[in-house]
Amino acid sequence: MTTEHAYPPVRMFIAGEWCEGSTGRTFPVVNPATEQVIGEVPLAAPADLDRAAEAAADGFEIWRNTPIARRTAILHAAADLATERAGTIGRVMTVEQGKPLAEAAGEVCRVADSLRWHADDARRAYGRIIPAAPGTVLTVRREPIGPVAAFVPWNFPAGSPMRKISAALAAGCSIVIKASEETPGTACALVRCFEDAGVPAGALNLVFGEPAEVSARLIAHPVIRLVAFTGSVPVGKLLAADAGARMKPSLMELGGHAPVIVCADADPAVAARRAAGAKFANAGQVCTSPSRFLVHESLVEEFTAAFVKAAEGVRVGDGLDTATTMGPLANGRRLAAMERLTADAVTRGATIALGGERVEGPGYFYPPTVLTDVPADALVMTEEPFGPIAPIVSFTELDEALAQANSLPYGLAAYGFTESAATAERLAGGLQAGIVSVNHCGGSVHEAPSGGMKDSGYGREGGPEGLDGYLVTKRVSHLLAG
Repeated sequence: MTTEHAYPPVRMFIAGEWCEGSTGRTFPVVNPATEQVIGEVPLAAPADLDRAAEAAADGFEIWRNTPIARRTAILHAAADLATERAGTIGRVMTVEQGKPLAEAAGEVCRVADSLRWHADDARRAYGRIIPAAPGTVLTVRREPIGPVAAFVPWNFPAGSPMRKISAALAAGCSIVIKASEETPGTACALVRCFEDAGVPAGALNLVFGEPAEVSARLIAHPVIRLVAFTGSVPVGKLLAADAGARMKPSLMELGGHAPVIVCADADPAVAARRAAGAKFANAGQVCTSPSRFLVHESLVEEFTAAFVKAAEGVRVGDGLDTATTMGPLANGRRLAAMERLTADAVTRGATIALGGERVEGPGYFYPPTVLTDVPADALVMTEEPFGPIAPIVSFTELDEALAQANSLPYGLAAYGFTESAATAERLAGGLQAGIVSVNHCGGSVHEAPSGGMKDSGYGREGGPEGLDGYLVTKRVSHLLAG
């Protein structure tokens, strides 16, 4: 079976129906491993977006009044369907985004678990009774905020949409989600799981279109009560400003440039192996990917050698090949960015220890690349690489490393390696990031919050905090009659 035959038709889902866009315009879907067009995605017209928002308003009234036990059962059923279909959905993800098939199927299974977590956690969105004057009942209640407009990128075609969908639906909200036009097939497959599980018409709507047109129309629509976005810092600031001008709250999960501090007492081989595993996952196209490696001067040679060895073990190729451990970059823009960042670093004095040139032939392939002696003014040290480039620099004192780690406007994720409990606490307290991991570079977990500070955004996804943005807190004071 060819990848083209494996790719399903792409449609929008509005008011419980699959439909084409009113514009008649489409956007090509490209397999990044072959650069071949494998499908077309319809682009929404303003009328389509209005219809989706209005459907969400109707769906909200139905969904919010569905008993919590019934809502939970439906969401668990959707999670079960996603798990059953993980292999099929994963293949769609691989041919449209590039990541290895095992990684793609694993992503689907993880997001199914995330949906289960949110569904169960919503049953614990408790209010409280407050002692008050005699004859008065004073309560605090938590209610769904209303229809949500969500916008997600292409790097996690299942993970990014599901984070928004699961939290919104679990809280009792309805949602209009604009998934990426570059990876639409995965989003469609996920929405089918909810449709087949019995989510009522209008509670979940999926649209595609010109990003700026879609966001402007949906954010401005009067029924939308919350804006949720995952993506770049510049776009996030624009959407947040647009939402703020209309006094609509927003959740912003934006880009980062995660430092890794390898302290003098760390095991350099262990640190290198764990950091490299995280660095080259999804070809480095992860907002929390470790992307600046600050290594104590006494360990830098041993760390670099171990890191290069780990990078050499990465098998680059088509994600459908079971031997592949790192697929292509998702699009030509990322490939061009890798070439630009590498060339800039070398021009400024950096040394290429591994990689550094695109893989010849079709596909957006760029190998694991390790740069050493990278000057602080190199673009790769200040601009989120979002790809498989690892710049390594040395430091003398931990305060120096912390200052360098915190010097950028980003504050999403940060990592540190040490065998000292005291130093671990210095890292935990000193790193300015919403996500800090010590002695590993772990990803998101369902039961704990993820999110950034500074330019990396605000609001949290995951954990009990993940529902907060989708709920409003209402104080009710009831003076009893008589």
